[in-house]
Amino acid sequence: MDKRLAALEMNLSHRFGEVKLLYTALTHSSHANEQSEDMADNERLEFLGDAVLELTISAELFRRFPNAPEGALTRMRAKLVSEPTLAKLARRLGVDELINLGRGEEMQGGRTRNALLADALEAVLGAVFVDGGFAAASNCVDILFKDLWPKDPGAPRAKDYKSRLQELTQRVFKARPVYALAGSSGPEHAKIFEVALTLPDKHTVRASGPSMKRAEQAAAAKALELLTDRESDTLDDDNEKNP
Repeated sequence: MDKRLAALEMNLSHRFGEVKLLYTALTHSSHANEQSEDMADNERLEFLGDAVLELTISAELFRRFPNAPEGALTRMRAKLVSEPTLAKLARRLGVDELINLGRGEEMQGGRTRNALLADALEAVLGAVFVDGGFAAASNCVDILFKDLWPKDPGAPRAKDYKSRLQELTQRVFKARPVYALAGSSGPEHAKIFEVALTLPDKHTVRASGPSMKRAEQAAAAKALELLTDRESDTLDDDNEKNP
C-alpha cells in the first residue's frame, strides 16, 4: 500500500479490510470516466458518507447539549458539516493530494475546490462505514472533529431558507416539502444542479445552483416567497369580505 494511504488510515484510526473501498472513495468521476467504463467512482460512497456524517454529528451534538433546542442543534450541525469545514478537514488528511482526478479536472484546479474535497471526505467516511460499520465511522468522526465541537449552542440566528420553509409548511400543511434532483449540466469542474421542490399541496418550484445544497436553498427561498404571497392574498381577500 502507498505510504500516504497508510498515513490516511492511521489518521482515520481505521485500517481497511477491503482497501479497494478506500481507492474508490478517492476516485473522482472525471478520473473513472477516462480510465474505463467499469471503474467505480466515489459518488455512491459520497451519498452514503453524507448520511453517515449527518447522523454521527447529530448524535454527538444531541449527547453534548442535552438542553439545546432543535434549532440550536440544527445550526451547530450545519456549521460542522459545511463545505468549507469538510474541505479543511480533507486537506488536513491529505485528501487533496491523494484524490485521483481526470486530466481536465486537474487542469481546472479541481484539487483545490472545496466542493470536490468535501465530497471526497464524505466518500471516505462512507467507505469506512461499509468496511467497518457505524462504530468505525463514528470513531472517525470523533477524531476528525475533536477540535471543532462547539462549546455552547450559541445565540439564535436567522434561520436559513430550508428551515424557515419547513416550519411554514408544518404549520400550514402539517407536512414537509420534498427536494429532488431534477438534473445537472456543465463540465465536472463547474456543474450546475437543478432541484425540484414539491410542496405538500403538490405545487413544484425549481431552482439551480453550483451545489445541491445551494440549489435547495434557492428553491426554498422561491417557495417561501410563493407561500408568503399566498398568505398575503388570503388576508387581503378576507379584509375585503369583512371591512
